[in-house]
Amino acid sequence: MDQQLYPAQMDTQEFGRLEIDVTSAQNGYPLENVTVDISTAENPDRILEEITTDSSGQTKSVELAAPPRSYSEEPSAQQPYANYVVTIKNPNFENVVITGVEILSGETAIQPVSLLPQGTAENSENNSEDEAESIVIGPHTLFGDFPPKIAESEIKPLEESGEIVLSRVVIPEYIIVHDGPPTDSNAQNYYVKYKDYIKNVACSEIYASWPAETIKANVLAIQSFTLNRVYTEWYRNKGYGFTITSSTAYDQKWIYGRNLFSSISSIVDSLFNYYLSRPNVKQPILTQYCDGDKVSCPNWMTQWGSKALGDQGYSAIQIIREFYGNDMYINQAEAISGIPSSWPGNDLSIGSRGQKVRQIQEQLNGISKGYPLVPSVAIDGIYGNKTADSVKVFQEIFKLPATGIVDFPTWYKLSEIYVGVSRIAELS
Repeated sequence: MDQQLYPAQMDTQEFGRLEIDVTSAQNGYPLENVTVDISTAENPDRILEEITTDSSGQTKSVELAAPPRSYSEEPSAQQPYANYVVTIKNPNFENVVITGVEILSGETAIQPVSLLPQGTAENSENNSEDEAESIVIGPHTLFGDFPPKIAESEIKPLEESGEIVLSRVVIPEYIIVHDGPPTDSNAQNYYVKYKDYIKNVACSEIYASWPAETIKANVLAIQSFTLNRVYTEWYRNKGYGFTITSSTAYDQKWIYGRNLFSSISSIVDSLFNYYLSRPNVKQPILTQYCDGDKVSCPNWMTQWGSKALGDQGYSAIQIIREFYGNDMYINQAEAISGIPSSWPGNDLSIGSRGQKVRQIQEQLNGISKGYPLVPSVAIDGIYGNKTADSVKVFQEIFKLPATGIVDFPTWYKLSEIYVGVSRIAELS
């Protein structure tokens, strides 16, 4: 690897890591033999690394220089992450150039990207870099300047006619994100998978280098806020055709095309069906927050304050109650949309038997059609070594702990990928 550092990093020898995941925008399948060039934002024409995706659409992990980790440990005038340019190229697909990919010291960044087949992009005449789709990842909310949240009631009155339209809290499969303030009719709407939306917001709002319990507290607040918007149909009841906006003045920061961080992603996978409640209130609480440095917000959680409490050993619920009060508790959604069947309540591992094991085996075989590295297995309802080995490969591909055991995050990731592959097969 070329170890040349750009000027802002000359005083550091700290590094983060970057992996690229490439899929087809047409069918969601992983794309093999896609070339990925990595350069710095300061010198985008000088290629630091050129790597290629494997049969799972993934590149190897690349080590890249980053500012000192300490910059992300407390409010600082120094940008705590390095910005890189990632160019994705394949003769059969439209090129994509992503500027502003964030690398934090000691953290693994994952850059997902979907490619359109050549000739399908608007006004596309050839597959040159000049015709590439350009994605620009803006500054992190803790470093850039963004409007503060406009205060709202954390509980929407039930007596308002037509406001509450859902009878129970359900994790949606997708939400529609309006990429701008609600009144900006020119802003684009994006259909985003719920978990991907939560991961994107968390990576845009807090730093992956923070304590795990701090990240959990913030993820729970982000999820509860989002599910309040879903449950109350807040914007649809105002005549809009979307679920939530990307404006920090109204909602939470979501950045189209941004990279995620592995540490945040794994926490979301383990907590995505939870939200925050108060006694005798059915709807998820609209848990508003601010950074606590540039903006103060009494009675709301502050992000830097939650980081300080995490440093002191506070648990996620202790952090939440420190800001929102002792009557706040963690609740679980009644249903998850788009999932064939719910988590059985216990891990599946070698020796397990029954219909749930058979279901996992059927899903593994379906997934193997799109991800050939995942070995197919006998569908016999018996969790043996071959099933465990297949699960382990699946976990490695999708950045889960490679235990060979189907735990809560693995169960729902298997379901998510299987549903996607099955829909593709039906369309074909």
